[in-house]
Amino acid sequence: MKQTTKNILGVAAIVILSSGVAGVTTYKMLQKESPAAFSEMFEQNPSVRLASYSASDAQPVDLTQAAENSVHAVVHIRSTQASKVQEVEVRDPFADIFGDFFGGRGGTQKRQIQTPERTGFGSGVIISKDGYIVTNNHVIAGADEISVTLNDNRQFKGRIIGTDEETDLALIKIEGDDFPTIPVGDSDALKVGEWVLAVGNPFNLTSTVTAGIVSAKARALGMGDKSIESYIQTDAAINQGNSGGALVNAAGELIGINAALFSPTGSNTGYGFAIPTSIMKKVVADIKQFGTVQRVKLGVSVTTLTEEPGDTQVADKDGKKWSEIKSDARKRFGVVDGLWVREIVDGGSAAGSDIKVDDVIIGIDNKAIHKFADLQEALAKYRPGDKVKVKLMRDKKEKTVEVTLKNEQGTTKVVKDAGMDILGAAFKPVSDDLKKQLNLGYGLQVTGVSNGKMADAGIRKGFIILKANGQQMRTVEDLENVMKAAVKSPDQVLFLTGIFPSGKRGNFAVDLTQE
Repeated sequence: MKQTTKNILGVAAIVILSSGVAGVTTYKMLQKESPAAFSEMFEQNPSVRLASYSASDAQPVDLTQAAENSVHAVVHIRSTQASKVQEVEVRDPFADIFGDFFGGRGGTQKRQIQTPERTGFGSGVIISKDGYIVTNNHVIAGADEISVTLNDNRQFKGRIIGTDEETDLALIKIEGDDFPTIPVGDSDALKVGEWVLAVGNPFNLTSTVTAGIVSAKARALGMGDKSIESYIQTDAAINQGNSGGALVNAAGELIGINAALFSPTGSNTGYGFAIPTSIMKKVVADIKQFGTVQRVKLGVSVTTLTEEPGDTQVADKDGKKWSEIKSDARKRFGVVDGLWVREIVDGGSAAGSDIKVDDVIIGIDNKAIHKFADLQEALAKYRPGDKVKVKLMRDKKEKTVEVTLKNEQGTTKVVKDAGMDILGAAFKPVSDDLKKQLNLGYGLQVTGVSNGKMADAGIRKGFIILKANGQQMRTVEDLENVMKAAVKSPDQVLFLTGIFPSGKRGNFAVDLTQE
């Protein structure tokens, strides 16, 4: 009995001891597994600041004053292309039956057609009280007549001062004084998330204001090989007719010119894009002062180091995907983004500096460069002869290089607007009679020569230009387009090949340089 009691007491003691140990263990485990505070688990950066310190500071911004100030300086623009007679080539319906019986026609016939009158609508922004208006080039391109209507319904005739296709900007003027204007702000100071207003004339409606925020900056859309694109992206409703209108910040300052809409439906279900004032101010100032934009080139061939859509699908000649090439380059250069210099152009700005192949451009004059659009926007502010500080990464170390910027011709000279008048000659398409006589399919005949570049080259009245810089000449517009391109080339020469009415062939080199 005593032994049994001892056993029972021993078991009880063990149970009690075990319970005590379990209790201590459970207590210790509960102590270890008690949830930690979020701030202990995820340490925040102490330098981050709150957007506001009270509910009253976070109230929606009042945009009424900005809207009121801006609508009076945004105008409605109607551009009209007059009806014209044009000569076009159409397929000869009898070519399959009779062949090219008369020769030289190539199975086509020339016909004259009457084009209908065309009218387009857009917006513009008055930037000076004496009537200078900035708009998009595509709003007034090809216009024979421009009508400008102000917010108070006054109407004026507009004249084109100059245009720039590469930035899609144009400067026009109306006659008068004391017009309302919008203060021009600093688009570089604009922040993503900031409130903006889009002011314009969508769908031919006047004085329409929509609001949104800045969705992105330095956005490129790939709209053209030569276009300069560093757009402000916004979700403020922009529709057809808003082109050339104002993008305004909450203070009522102009910070962009509305230019494009990206939408699957063609309406405001997508995003709008505006040309920043950092680019606009320089372009319109150049147009007014020089008649053409003084554009600079850095003279480098670069690759954006950040991965872009399609990089995983495109490979180099060795079969290595571009995504892998860029990843390896980022590790090798010690950067996360920037512009990888692949080639230095002879005679360009970079060639006269310490920039080298395999450098990575990460900044220009305190502006960070992450992608090509950043570089375009930065360079758009300068003129030939300006000096800039280019920040590079070389051998995983930062380096700053001073560069003297040059133009497309590789010089620091001011480029003058080269109109057809510098040629000192008149032209017309070669007549049908002369075509038959000389067995020609096309040509542009010189109908008169005075003092100018053509006379200096020895070209006489009657000469028929067949090709200019390798391009066939059929109309005066063909010659004008080739000449504009030649003026921007390093050589600045127009090589003409053709024939005189006597049948004698001729070749001439026309020097287009201007003092």
